[in-house]
Amino acid sequence: MSERVEILGVKVDAVTMAQAVERVTDLICAGKPSIVATANAEMLLRATHDDELKNILNAANLVVPDGAGTVWAARHLGKFMPERVAGFDLVQELMKIAPARDIKFFLFGSAPGIADKAKLKAESLYPGIKIVGTRNGYFKPADEPEIISLIKNSRADILLAALGVPKQEKWLAKYKDELNIPVSIGVGGTFDVMAGVVKRAPLWMQKARLEWLFRAMLQPSRAGRLIALPKFVWNVHKQKKKTNP
Repeated sequence: MSERVEILGVKVDAVTMAQAVERVTDLICAGKPSIVATANAEMLLRATHDDELKNILNAANLVVPDGAGTVWAARHLGKFMPERVAGFDLVQELMKIAPARDIKFFLFGSAPGIADKAKLKAESLYPGIKIVGTRNGYFKPADEPEIISLIKNSRADILLAALGVPKQEKWLAKYKDELNIPVSIGVGGTFDVMAGVVKRAPLWMQKARLEWLFRAMLQPSRAGRLIALPKFVWNVHKQKKKTNP
């Protein structure tokens, strides 16, 4: 088991990408329904005033540091956090090893047609990969039994849910046992990037920890959410002062 670093009340695993991939494959082998969360600064800040989300994250089997802000926070608090494990990259690494290990995926979420495009992209990038089902993220409560049945009967090893935070985490936690899928991961905008609908930041911006800025320039509607970043920094600083007066 990896060390867990508490950031604003949420315990985040201090793992490398390779360790995260290994942990996911271990969870598949164990066969019990489990949840993997990808915690960025926005999610951690939201959890400070959303107890349901906080409890779900702290009960998750693996919480990876998705975002430069999460890694910065751990290090600012004087804790070891080896690297950023972005949700998008984790999905790609899992898909890369999937054909050789016969790991099957179900893609659930995003706008109509997006999961299907992401499936085609995955099949072109990772020959032999098994995407055993797709379903868009537009549904009413009355549709849920049919969706649960569809996912359960697919016998997937990994369910990727792109419903946005915190809806995806809450939905997965609510139906985890009923779905009976070994690993469920909330993946936010991963399908949109795979489908080519949303561009990802250039590598130099990712390395410079400026991916958040690229997203804001590309999607002005997200700009308001970026106000959360200074708030996150302030709250982490307060946590540090409290633990090290």
